Amino acid sequence: MTASGHKHLAAAGRWLALLVVIPVLALSALRAVPAEWPVLAVQLLSFTPWLAVPAAVALVLALLGRSRWLQVSTAALLLCQVFWLFPLDVARPATASDPAATVELKAMNINSEFGQADAARIVQLVSENGIGLLTIQEHTQALQNRLSAEGMDGLLPIRVSDPTDDAGGYAVYSRFPLEPVGLVPDTPFRIPTVRLTAAANGSIAVLEVTNVHALPPLDARVDQWRSDLEALARVAERPGTQLLIGDFNATYDHAEFRKLLGAGPGLVDVGAASGSRLVPTWPLEGPRLPGITIDHLVTSPQVGSSGYQVHPVPGTDHAAVLATLSIPAG
Repeated sequence: MTASGHKHLAAAGRWLALLVVIPVLALSALRAVPAEWPVLAVQLLSFTPWLAVPAAVALVLALLGRSRWLQVSTAALLLCQVFWLFPLDVARPATASDPAATVELKAMNINSEFGQADAARIVQLVSENGIGLLTIQEHTQALQNRLSAEGMDGLLPIRVSDPTDDAGGYAVYSRFPLEPVGLVPDTPFRIPTVRLTAAANGSIAVLEVTNVHALPPLDARVDQWRSDLEALARVAERPGTQLLIGDFNATYDHAEFRKLLGAGPGLVDVGAASGSRLVPTWPLEGPRLPGITIDHLVTSPQVGSSGYQVHPVPGTDHAAVLATLSIPAG
């Protein structure tokens, strides 16, 4: 290539690098500043992990463009993306000094997308993984009937449910006794809390389980989304051992979700703590969007966790998420 050709290639690299890096820079500024951003910004923040791709492309173009300041700028921006991909502020569950003083519980969650989820697949996951607690959002009577026909009542015979034909229905299935505590106030979707009492090997553990379904941040409803997450934070501040499990419609890249994790004594996002926060849980069907993680198991810090998994379920755009929890006895 001639000297003139090299110059044209370098110039093209610089211009293309700028075109790629400017939107990445703008979205990175939204991620860096924990403000109450408008709805479009909130939605775009969900996809923050994917910014690493254009950031890397911008660095390659800057190298081709032979611009030192552009190379330094794009490299710094890429380092920011890596820092957010693997954040240092992820809380870790406590390690029990005496494993005999805990009760093991395998918990699973699924948003059934208006009850359309494949009941046979849900029952299969419960059976194969030894699930002792199952929470469902967007639960309908038709799904409840299909789950019963597939044998759910024999696996998890205790149920607290309120099926509806809209997105507000819920169900909690359990192998252990459940006691309804009440609904989280002022939320459009029903968000119940139940008290689960688990016993094993002579030990008894009590867990407050909240079946989460926060409103999605759409249009003017973004304020209600924030209100839902703030209400969940107040639940986390209650006495006792807590499990908030379900569809938060929020990712770790939302300041509102990180604020929730800081509530009370500080909470643990089991998926993030396991190193799996980038494994998407939505959308597995429907819109062709980059996958994001909006379904979570969030626990009190004294609850141990292991074996975090994500499984697709036909019929719903959400994945099932499950993990093994070690609940302090006493």
